[in-house]
Amino acid sequence: MKYYIIAGEASGDLHGSNLMKHLLKEDENAEFRFWGGDLMLEHSNNIVKHYRDLAFMGFAEVAMNLRTILGNITLCKSDLLEYKPDVLILIDYPGFNMRIAEFAKKNGMKVFYYIAPQIWAWKEGRIKNIKKYVDKVFVIQPFEKAFYKKHNYEVDYVGHPLVDAIENSDAVDEDAFRKKFNLNSKPIIAVLPGSRKQEISKSLPLMLSVMDNFKDYQFVIAGAPSQKYSFYQKYITSNNVSFIDNKTYNLLQISHAALVTSGTATLEAALLKVPEIVCYKTSSISYHIGKRIVKIDYISLPNLIMDKAIVTELIQDDFNTERLTSELSLIIEGDGRKEMLNNFDKLTSILGGGGASAKVANLIVKYLQ
Repeated sequence: MKYYIIAGEASGDLHGSNLMKHLLKEDENAEFRFWGGDLMLEHSNNIVKHYRDLAFMGFAEVAMNLRTILGNITLCKSDLLEYKPDVLILIDYPGFNMRIAEFAKKNGMKVFYYIAPQIWAWKEGRIKNIKKYVDKVFVIQPFEKAFYKKHNYEVDYVGHPLVDAIENSDAVDEDAFRKKFNLNSKPIIAVLPGSRKQEISKSLPLMLSVMDNFKDYQFVIAGAPSQKYSFYQKYITSNNVSFIDNKTYNLLQISHAALVTSGTATLEAALLKVPEIVCYKTSSISYHIGKRIVKIDYISLPNLIMDKAIVTELIQDDFNTERLTSELSLIIEGDGRKEMLNNFDKLTSILGGGGASAKVANLIVKYLQ
């Protein structure tokens, strides 16, 4: 069968790659055309656009890049009509993907959604369009199945794909890793500033501003595969900070703590048992718009899943050097660190075992037969 997959971010590329791997096991004649990244390219070279050309965050940023976004939507529509897939599989990236879902459904295509829009957080009214334009939804958060059931829409809960990704990641030899990347013997504080240029430029300077307050530690930036080292270079102004490209899981495995921009990485750090501070800063306009329409108490996945604040979230004005220093001190040692690690164990237990990608692939093929 022919599968058309759209993943518009780094996390979607990861989950799309694992899904493609398992679809090939379920369907030996599987053909792919996709929007994604380097990980998905490992399974097919039939790429339309790389996600690095798609990722815009915040209301203001989207508005400034509207012409590019609309051009991408037009391209996608024409490409779908030409490719004629057996199914369109959408991965997260809801602003773009829901527009394409409507178009595809109106043109007689089957539409499946993996990692569904977070309508439980905002724009709950979008459930009408999901019911209208999406044939099957595969959800990854434990609470989502009940949410959709409340709206009389049955979904498949498959578990969280990050459990798979972490279970399948290679164990790291710490001594060899430190030697390879010229890291000294100091404990590591991992710095994960995100994958988009906009979020990196807002978060990274603040994250690194606490270095002088933690001289017994070394700070290591986890470079995103979508960005070149030259982009980060201007922020590296101290000998106490290093840069490692595209080795986030390995880096987290040997880190003592982490500063993490809100997103998928917050759950990755938690599952790898790395105490973390969650950071988020966007434009003032985007923040104030978002604050008025988002209905959730937390922005990080560990807190959302546990429905309580197990990690500290420093958002907008709270994300500053003084607060970051104070909160990081609390998780480097002592009771705050122990409590966070205990909560991470409970989180892992709630999410259960892996197999999300395999389950989704199996269900997709089953529903198409």
